[in-house]
Amino acid sequence: MAHTQFLYDPFTEFDRLFDDAFTSRFRPDSDEARPTTIRPKMDLIETKDNQVVARFELPGIAQGEVNVEVHNDRLTISGEKKTETGEGRFAVRERSFGRFARTLQLPEGTKPGQIQANMKEGILRVAFPKAPPEQETKTIPIEGPPPDKGKGSKK
Repeated sequence: MAHTQFLYDPFTEFDRLFDDAFTSRFRPDSDEARPTTIRPKMDLIETKDNQVVARFELPGIAQGEVNVEVHNDRLTISGEKKTETGEGRFAVRERSFGRFARTLQLPEGTKPGQIQANMKEGILRVAFPKAPPEQETKTIPIEGPPPDKGKGSKK
């Protein structure tokens, strides 16, 4: 299986953990509904038919509240999960709400017509072609004289 080097940013999860830790610690205790940033969980799958499928968990978000955009070979999923208000004061509030956005780097030259998106039961599925063989990582041999094995070594 070919290595896919363009899809996942390892710092995304670190940023989410950092935001969660400091947002909850320094958020004032009040009834004000302050929107926070949500980071939807995502799975990336390479299929046998040369596709990459990104699945995003978006529970409680309607399809019309989700945007899927492509710009400069970057796929951005964004939207906002709105909070319910007017039922009274919260005794416990664990459900998250607010704006969200996730961006994936697409293989160079991916056309918007090659991207398919559908949403069912809170899961957004976006499929696009994976990198063609000419874009995969290749090892380049270093040319030059072979290293001297006898010079500089003392026995």
